Amino acid sequence: MGLSVRGQLTVVRPATDEDVDLLVAWHADPEVSRYWDDETFTREQMQARLEREPVDAWIIEADGKAVGYLQSWWEEDDPLRGGLDGFLIPEARGRSLMPDAARALALSLLGAGWQYVTVDPYAWNERAVRGWRKAGFVEVSRHEADSEHASPWVLLRFEDS
Repeated sequence: MGLSVRGQLTVVRPATDEDVDLLVAWHADPEVSRYWDDETFTREQMQARLEREPVDAWIIEADGKAVGYLQSWWEEDDPLRGGLDGFLIPEARGRSLMPDAARALALSLLGAGWQYVTVDPYAWNERAVRGWRKAGFVEVSRHEADSEHASPWVLLRFEDS
């Protein structure tokens, strides 16, 4: 995982052990967990999530305050490529922070040699789909629920334009 990435409104920094309790608390909020298949985590589970491969965990900060989470995951075969998942805490929503953070991180990953970056929000999460589009992701296809998605979902790919 690299160094912090700066957007215009946000800083995206690597998550650390000091963020575990914060992430556990965020996921315990129904307004966060509902976008993550209602998953909540114990401290030990979150610690393990921060250490898993091939995923890098990031904290989104705005005005010096932690306001959200991003994770970048990559496929293990060449060419280097992968995707993002993330959320903002409820009080940080509606201020264009996620599009700013996601765009900054996607540009950083492409600059580090990734061939492409995708996202796969649920189709019912129209706010997220709009936010990813605002960040520069374009719709590639729509899919039915599958082994990784509990509901129909949208595949979007970052286009730096």
